[in-house]
Amino acid sequence: MALSGLDIYKLLPKTNCRQCGFATCLAFAMQLAKKAVQIEKCPFISPEAKAILEAQALPPIKPLILGLNESKFEIGNETVMFRHEEKFRNPAGVGIIIEDSLSDEEIKSRLDKINHLVFERIGQLLEVNLVALKQNKDTKRFLEATKILLSNTAKQVVLMPKDLLALKQAAEIAKSRVPLIYCARENNFKEVGAICKEFNLPLVVTADSLGALSLLTKELNALGVNNLILDTGLKSVADKIWDLTQIRRQALKKLNRALGYPTLAIVDKACSYDEAMEATAYISKYAGIVLIKGIEAWEVISILTLRQNIYTDPQKPLQIDPKLYPIGNVNDKSPLLVTTNFSLSYYTVLGEVEASKIPSYILSVDTQGMSVLTAWAAEKFNAETITKSLEASGAKGVVKHKNLIIPGYVAMMSGDLQDASGFNIIVGPKEAAGIPAFLKNLN
Repeated sequence: MALSGLDIYKLLPKTNCRQCGFATCLAFAMQLAKKAVQIEKCPFISPEAKAILEAQALPPIKPLILGLNESKFEIGNETVMFRHEEKFRNPAGVGIIIEDSLSDEEIKSRLDKINHLVFERIGQLLEVNLVALKQNKDTKRFLEATKILLSNTAKQVVLMPKDLLALKQAAEIAKSRVPLIYCARENNFKEVGAICKEFNLPLVVTADSLGALSLLTKELNALGVNNLILDTGLKSVADKIWDLTQIRRQALKKLNRALGYPTLAIVDKACSYDEAMEATAYISKYAGIVLIKGIEAWEVISILTLRQNIYTDPQKPLQIDPKLYPIGNVNDKSPLLVTTNFSLSYYTVLGEVEASKIPSYILSVDTQGMSVLTAWAAEKFNAETITKSLEASGAKGVVKHKNLIIPGYVAMMSGDLQDASGFNIIVGPKEAAGIPAFLKNLN
């Protein structure tokens, strides 16, 4: 567990020399417990105590950066069990497994589809992070497939060989891409660890139990292999979630450094629906990476959307710049709609305006990221704020008709808004889905 200020005080020299900038060693210890100062400020601390406190200061879950350049992403470095305590920091990596038993053309076709699994949702691009190559054939075929993989995707590569010869040669071929190696087990961790150390590659460690996993990470650390990801193998959903939860709890609550690493889960289901549900369960419960086999857009976007929702900071709603947005080939006769700057509200309205194929303006009002009804209840989306936004955005000089369409849910502000803004207020539909028909019938 984390050391308290009194625990830290017991490790200090208790000289009250003030060279650290604090009146007493106890005051310094309290600031160390808050991680507000560095241990180096104490000139008289013993090497043993310093080592203990430096270990205490390390992240409970090791941060790990995978990928290069645009494909780079970080996992780990999480600090809470539950999102409402603060936030989840680094979105889980989502990867797709390809097997070397496929033909060259089938591998290329799947890679092309994976590369194009990119979706925009509320202003963010959602995409797959990793492509894993699993060995089913001999070493020669695995190496051929590795070369095809490297040539046809820029995503982070995961190599899943069956034997050490295939691992060694594939690692040599792919070393410039820093592939993630899957995996080290109790019967091969020394040999696999030596290869990963030679090429400085991150490594997935696998064992059935948390105790065995802890022993393996300690052994690999002793060999100089520290960039690790943990996996407890294929299990039932309930057992896997139990493992993922206990690993997280051991790392955060017990400061168990042997389990203080990101985790990985593989989903092996024949049914795409089952695969999607299991993958989202693991993302919800602490997996740092989830590997699936499905490449259908509907399955992948459902997983990526859930990931986006879970890893959104609950204290900072997603929001866009509050301003006037022209949609399509607009002119001074184009309809003018107003909404808040909450990303989900704006992009929902945007999608429906685009679907209507009627060029329009959307005025996004600064509501600090609140949705329409929430902002209205908080008095951040009312006659005064909308009028100020109309003036600041220059909307009054953009359209000649002086008609402003407001969401149906805030129809009650129509009179006040018309008096304050000088615009003719038109009450639009309550739901965004009604916008296309509404705009088409506007004239």
